[in-house]
Amino acid sequence: MKKIFLLLITTMICVSLFSMGAKDDADYSILNPTNVRVAALKGPTAMGMVKLMEDSKSSSVNGNSYDFTIVGAPTEITPMLVKGEVDIAALPANLAAVIFNSTKGKVRVIAVNTLGVLYICENGNSVNSLEDLKGKTIYSSGKGSTPEYALNFILEQNGLEDLPIEWKSEHTECVAALLKDPNAVALLPQPFATTAMVQNPSIRIALDLNKEWDNVSPESALLTGVVVARTDFINENKVAVDNFLESYKESTDFVNTNIAEGARLIGEVGIVPEKVAALALPYCNIVCISGDEMKAILPGYLEVLFNANAKSVGGVLPSEEFYY
Repeated sequence: MKKIFLLLITTMICVSLFSMGAKDDADYSILNPTNVRVAALKGPTAMGMVKLMEDSKSSSVNGNSYDFTIVGAPTEITPMLVKGEVDIAALPANLAAVIFNSTKGKVRVIAVNTLGVLYICENGNSVNSLEDLKGKTIYSSGKGSTPEYALNFILEQNGLEDLPIEWKSEHTECVAALLKDPNAVALLPQPFATTAMVQNPSIRIALDLNKEWDNVSPESALLTGVVVARTDFINENKVAVDNFLESYKESTDFVNTNIAEGARLIGEVGIVPEKVAALALPYCNIVCISGDEMKAILPGYLEVLFNANAKSVGGVLPSEEFYY
């Protein structure tokens, strides 16, 4: 009887110690979160992060603490990644491929975070299909980058490659030409398209290039931004990367379903004014697509860019190691 009693006491102590150990493990990530340095561009690629940015101000989120940096140009992010000054970054999809190729795999893409944000806008109501573009001049900025390649691809697939396109250096120049020329349309990205519409109510969105892309290339998707992580950081902090993806998905879902609150947070961060954000968010196509779904849509998009200009993706299509 005494032996049985001692056995029961020993078992209870072991169970208690095990429970304490499990609790210690659970508390460890809260008391000792992994610090993650994140950079994003001032535009749609950063909009989906604002809820995570807000939540991380006061405490760790899902085992991670965060330092966020919002920059104005993609060229600012590249050296930050290469020098190891940030761990995760949201940037244009083709730039991610360029960095992967030029650094021999020092970054990997972990998610698509923005689908297409390009829209054909007009000052009037005469364009309701691609065929309606005949006889019009398209004004656009972004020559030598995604807007040119995406627009040309869609026009060529629809037999409209002879349409005149005038390239401007700034979006504002496109809007000015749009208002001056009655036979003009402008290719504008969000949220600038919405900004132009707020400033001049006569401007409207005529065509969504996402839909036009899907019509001619349903196996891929028109993309704008992706999220990459440094390969070394992934190798050393895989759990932290997976936790980031989980939290980031929750943040993008929040922004997409809580437009007013999402717009307020976007305005507070200084990405775009709250009023513009509230109107633009439904057209910004903010997502968090990872895993097999990401691998299904991103290669086809990069292949279109590669066929248009191999240098746009770094000279060669990224290898399988590019995809997390």
